[in-house]
Amino acid sequence: MKAAIRCSVDNRVTRVAWLNRSSILYAGNDKWCLDPRVVLLANTKTQYSIQIQDVDVYDEGPYTCSVQTDNHPKTSRVHLIVQGEEEEEEEGRHGVAEHLRWPSVRTVAREHASPRLHSLQVSPKITEISSDISINEGGNVSLTCIATGRPDPTITWRHISPKAVGFISEDEYLEITGITREQSGEYECSASNDVAAPVVQRVKVTVNYPPYISDAKSTGVPVGQKGILLCEASAVPSADFQWYKDDKRLAEGQKGLKVENKAFFSRLTFFNVSEQDYGNYTCVASNQLGNTNASMILYGPGAVHDGNNGAWRRGGCVWLLALPLTQLARQF
Repeated sequence: MKAAIRCSVDNRVTRVAWLNRSSILYAGNDKWCLDPRVVLLANTKTQYSIQIQDVDVYDEGPYTCSVQTDNHPKTSRVHLIVQGEEEEEEEGRHGVAEHLRWPSVRTVAREHASPRLHSLQVSPKITEISSDISINEGGNVSLTCIATGRPDPTITWRHISPKAVGFISEDEYLEITGITREQSGEYECSASNDVAAPVVQRVKVTVNYPPYISDAKSTGVPVGQKGILLCEASAVPSADFQWYKDDKRLAEGQKGLKVENKAFFSRLTFFNVSEQDYGNYTCVASNQLGNTNASMILYGPGAVHDGNNGAWRRGGCVWLLALPLTQLARQF
């Protein structure tokens, strides 16, 4: 069976296109869809028409002829109904065709509806869905899910997340404005029309954001023992870590030290702590969206670390980090 869909135009029209729901089939003479069954029949000063070959039930639905004039765009819509064999015999037709004269809108359903026709029921089928997407935090996201079936299926969107409650959209389109990192994850599109079990597909949304250091604690270790400083950071993409003692960067493989970087943390290990190892250390976490840092102190036994001013106490004396001797002398 073939279905010819025609749209009448005149010399005021400068651009024309055929669409099926939100998908462009043809724009002028250029074919946009990949379906080989859809062909252009005519693009003249009076008519713009396409043909769908080997029609099946999934071709049923609205088709829009969009035209651009010198003043403003106009559209005409036709609803294609696919009939069963018994319906074709009763109608005396082979295939379904419709003729449009813009800007009027007519539908096949209205012209050919008859009490004698048998209602076809077709299970839902998702024909178009957005691809996985990666976006920076604060951006806007638009997801699309198109489905066919008879009757027309209901589309719902759901965020697959422990914190998500119920459906977040009951439409073909899901719009998220100013997306946050908590809104990352998988989004499930469900198409249902009660003919069969709902069909579902998922889209993964990755939200990128700069590093945030969630844990960086000072630690006390006796001389000669093994000591570890740990820096944990959350970031997408994963953060790169660097360690500094005062202003000097610590390199991997430096004698007595080991730097171990993973996706969400970095570990600085001292295999044999010496007096020279005590002091202030800075962890820097960065990705292409930004960087952050946190300081921590490796101190010896008997020292009481003061996390607010970067000092530690030992034997009743206060040892101030990187304090010039001239400043210390002024106090006496």
